[in-house]
Amino acid sequence: MDADVTIVTFRDIFQDEAGKKGRYTDEYRDLSARIILDRQEMARLGVKDGQRLKVQNDVGSVVVAAKASEDEPHPALAFMISSPWSNQLVGDEVCNASNPGPKRITARVSPTDDGITQISELLQRMRA
Repeated sequence: MDADVTIVTFRDIFQDEAGKKGRYTDEYRDLSARIILDRQEMARLGVKDGQRLKVQNDVGSVVVAAKASEDEPHPALAFMISSPWSNQLVGDEVCNASNPGPKRITARVSPTDDGITQISELLQRMRA
């Protein structure tokens, strides 16, 4: 099962603080490599908190953890913290500011057994 969603990116103070400790830390990855969906969307996909989803569009793809939203309902609307993971889904036409604003990204999500995309892999993709 898969679903088409519109992803809204946002900033998060806890993720910002974790990034100051190091972008290679488990804490930073756990806060950054996730997608927030409403509970009904998660049930339709057959996933629970922490299970992995492949998020892909014409620009790129990443594997992140699913997280149930505390704000209900918002079907077909997902949220990702602005991070190297969400940036893999953003096209080149976006402004290259140091602190870009929120983005709306169209993508498809599907359950996967693949591991969370590692930040080292994301950095290799950006260098290519």
